[in-house]
Amino acid sequence: MTDFLLIAFVFLVAGVVAVPIATRLGLGSVLGYLIAGIVISPLLTVLGVDVMAIQHLAEFGVVMMLFLVGLELEPRVLWAMRTKLLGLGGLQVAGTTAAVMGIAIALGQPWTIAVAIGFVLALSSTAIVLQTLNEKGLMRSAGGKSSFAVLLFQDIAVIPMLAFIPLLAMPELMDAAQGLASATGHGAEAALAGESHAVDAGEGGGHAGTFSLVAGLNGWQTALMTMGAIGAVILGGAYLTRPVFRFIAAAGLRELFVATALLFVIGIALLMIAVGLSPALGTFLAGVVLANSEYRHELESDIDPFRGLLLGLFFITVGAGIDFALLFDRFGVILALTLGLIGLKFGVLMLLGWLFRLPGGDRWLFSLGLAQAGEFGFVLLSFTVANRVIPQPVADQLLLIVALSMLLTPALFILHEKLVSPRFAKMQERDPDTVDETGDIIIAGHGRFGGIVNRMLRAAGYSTTVLDYNAAQLDLLRAFGFKVFYGDATRPDMLHAAGIDKARLLVVAIDGKEQINAIVHYVRKTYPHVKIVTRAVDRHHVYDLFAAGCTDIVRETFDSSVRTGRTAYEAMGMHPFEAEQLARKFAEDDRHVLQEMAEVFDPDIPTGQNLAYIEKTRTLMEERDAQIFGKSQAFDTQANHGWLPPSSRDTEAVMARHAQQAKSD
Repeated sequence: MTDFLLIAFVFLVAGVVAVPIATRLGLGSVLGYLIAGIVISPLLTVLGVDVMAIQHLAEFGVVMMLFLVGLELEPRVLWAMRTKLLGLGGLQVAGTTAAVMGIAIALGQPWTIAVAIGFVLALSSTAIVLQTLNEKGLMRSAGGKSSFAVLLFQDIAVIPMLAFIPLLAMPELMDAAQGLASATGHGAEAALAGESHAVDAGEGGGHAGTFSLVAGLNGWQTALMTMGAIGAVILGGAYLTRPVFRFIAAAGLRELFVATALLFVIGIALLMIAVGLSPALGTFLAGVVLANSEYRHELESDIDPFRGLLLGLFFITVGAGIDFALLFDRFGVILALTLGLIGLKFGVLMLLGWLFRLPGGDRWLFSLGLAQAGEFGFVLLSFTVANRVIPQPVADQLLLIVALSMLLTPALFILHEKLVSPRFAKMQERDPDTVDETGDIIIAGHGRFGGIVNRMLRAAGYSTTVLDYNAAQLDLLRAFGFKVFYGDATRPDMLHAAGIDKARLLVVAIDGKEQINAIVHYVRKTYPHVKIVTRAVDRHHVYDLFAAGCTDIVRETFDSSVRTGRTAYEAMGMHPFEAEQLARKFAEDDRHVLQEMAEVFDPDIPTGQNLAYIEKTRTLMEERDAQIFGKSQAFDTQANHGWLPPSSRDTEAVMARHAQQAKSD
């Protein structure tokens, strides 16, 4: 117990310290975990920790991750991506395998070893790529969707690879293994592979381990059993999980639901292993089946913490598993081969991205993101050694290449984010449109806020000139017949071209405080005759706009929040008339408070240190609360402290009472 707690403590400390620092530096959590593993590697060696054994356990995080990915995909969505899944994924695996095989043969390796090396290096890191894409919000981009399709195909391709690798066994290695076994009396697998490179039963399935439902079966029986297992996962997910989860939910114990969710995922993984399939594939299928389930979100929230912890542990073990003695001994060769692998896979992926017409920025994201080797490479390497396909010295170097390429992956994403993405964003910019039609009203920004304003004004018969800096948004609007112009409304020349000197009203509906303030300052100073109605991001932004001389200010979420509060009044039993009156009173008082608070607000003093602002806030809040409380008591002093009216009250009586109350006020 002490040894276990000590190891757990070391891993947790490494992750808790390294990841926040790496995230704050913009390196991402994955690189933080990898660095943490490198740092604690000497300590783990001193403690005698079997890093590879822990890594095999942590690989279950990939299984959980694919289950969660499946929950996000409905079957129709998966069917819609079949072209990328089979075409893009299949060509990537085949093309990369062939290219690596050709280079390995050119370097003097036999074709059997070359094929196995091609299998190992053709795969990419599902864990790192999906984690990074989700962190950076790129999963729904064209590059992110294409990356996911390729990763999913790779996970499926592991199955035939595991079946084919034993056929590549080298006679000379077989003879050496038999001779060594005869001389020492020990198993050949242990002599060649070593304890730290034992086959992962969790991924090798029926090829290793004693838990198998297909052992001793012939080909057609194995195929029938495999299809039966897949059918059981699909049918069980569709018809069995709902009553089971409904029964468990009736107990009202959250920990029991969590246990059931883990039982579900682990059970499917065991079933897939028993028939020689990848557990990641099985749980992914189960997730797809449950994508429309009412328990989907509960399953996500229950599984996600375990997925995050196991993936973090996996990344730490990748960093800690690097053989630095061998790396430093052959640093130049290992680094050159690693960079060569990344360059080769990048070239293959770029070609495929071009063939499948991925946009420029997404093509670079797709190619850079998948240019590394992956965690399944560790599994295949241990499997090839155990089956005497790749000699142990070659496997040790390949292990370093896989780990080092994974270690460099976050840097590739940073390269895309800092250099590639801004370059393509700048290339996509275009010259402003020539405004050939002006009106009395200029609307700056036609998003979800300005679009509604424009529709209301046009519905009332007003002519508007719309400026927006989002080319894709404007192209979409033009497809629906809207008259809009591409241009930056913060530029004086663009405003002049739009007719600001003759306009009567400017509606500022763009995003960003600084941009809004710049427009208001310029127009108020240069064209004082133009009325300005502007969007405010928050309360403090209102103060800035007041200082700029703008009085017609609309907070972007205030009105909808007041309407929500009014609906909450009604949900608690308040009469709709009373709820409307109280909501209007609140809004009026808040606008009055804003004007008074603007007088004491100082942008140069932090709000928490502005004593005049704090004192004024307290005074006005006390006055408003007392007034509102008095008003609510006047509404009905007999019904539930003035909030729940009696059912016998009629609307006319309420309105008459309010009229009398208004006179007395």
